[in-house]
Amino acid sequence: MIFPHFKYSMDTYVFKDSSQKDLLNFTGTIPVMYHGTTYNIPIHLWILDSHPFAPPICFLKPTANMGISVGKHVDAQGRIYLPYLQNWSHPKSVIVGLIKEMIAKFQEELPLYSLSPSDEARQVDLLAYIAKITEGVSDINSKNWADQENKSVSKITVVGGGELGVACTLAISAKGIVDRLVLLDLSDGTKGGTMDLDIFNLPNVEISKDLFASAQSKVVIITVNSLGSSQSYLDVVQSNVDMFRTLIPALGHYSQHSVLLVASQPVEIMTYVTWKLSAFPPSRVIGIGCNLDSQRLQYIITNVLKARISGKEVWVIGEQGEDKVSIWGSQEGLSHNSDVQLSNRAMELLRVKSQRSWSVGLSVADLVDSIVNDKKKVHSVSVLAKGYYDVNSDVFLSLPCILGSSGVCEIIKTTVKEDTVSEKLQSSASSIYGLQQQLKL
Repeated sequence: MIFPHFKYSMDTYVFKDSSQKDLLNFTGTIPVMYHGTTYNIPIHLWILDSHPFAPPICFLKPTANMGISVGKHVDAQGRIYLPYLQNWSHPKSVIVGLIKEMIAKFQEELPLYSLSPSDEARQVDLLAYIAKITEGVSDINSKNWADQENKSVSKITVVGGGELGVACTLAISAKGIVDRLVLLDLSDGTKGGTMDLDIFNLPNVEISKDLFASAQSKVVIITVNSLGSSQSYLDVVQSNVDMFRTLIPALGHYSQHSVLLVASQPVEIMTYVTWKLSAFPPSRVIGIGCNLDSQRLQYIITNVLKARISGKEVWVIGEQGEDKVSIWGSQEGLSHNSDVQLSNRAMELLRVKSQRSWSVGLSVADLVDSIVNDKKKVHSVSVLAKGYYDVNSDVFLSLPCILGSSGVCEIIKTTVKEDTVSEKLQSSASSIYGLQQQLKL
């Protein structure tokens, strides 16, 4: 009604990997005033089936006598990038608002220009490329799409192009555990850390800004964080929740049988938020939790302190940070003084170890390996802790778990006798639950 020149149809969109999907397509012109003259700029809007949670895919549709002015909002193929798209958040983000921002931005920098007759011949190849991607062809057989969905490919997605996202990508690539890895860089322009990855072209790694590129992933790793400088802790967490409110339903929709692995901070709360927003079973929503701490602690005890702990696996459990606790996986618990002293000494050494992006990336690759390859290996990860250690609320804490292709296969019930362990976990659960109650989901 507001833009009556637009027409809509159901047409076939061709993605970069040659897969196809029938999407709602809006085609029309928008009026742009530039230097006192009004130009009608032709555009395509492709509405994803995860709308309104995910933004549309937007293209210019130049005619034969129009050239594309490549700039900060338009690439050489006519793909449109705008802050409104990058910050898309349901329900405040709508198509009409997107078009209005498009008009405002194009008034600052006109995206098309008139070609001279000699240049029009060179325009043919570009228009053919754009037409291949964006022209609706309703009678295309969608068999290729169905075949791709059913094909058993080991594919995972890393969400976030910051230092942690890049670290996870490099670590997973180095282990060679997946056939295909998609890195979703949701940053604006070149603010993310993916440019060098794009330049040097890692094998089997695709960098994309389309959430749909994550479709049919076995594991979706979430590394994004929305951190503010002058905000309270609650405000920072809430801004993360607001971002997840847009991302998680779309990611869950595209990979309905995936395991969601959360590395965003604070990991316990953001894993809970992911579980709530995805509506996935808790076995398929996992936080990275204390996996890195557990691996380090076991290494310190056996290789630094040279202790023999045959038959006694050691775990760090609970909440990430100062409130984490160590336990023995054996029948004895921590009842013997020697065990207590050894554990305390190892924990002191562990506390001086910082968690850098590359080390967390290695830990994430370790978890992905266990899930994708169905290793049934035990890890200390953030899981729904209700019913363990007398925790009675819906909170996520790190507990020893057997991980496989379906996520958490089993939570290991330890026989720890010390009441202090239960008290610390219940205290963590209480503070986490209190903060969760203040969040707006």
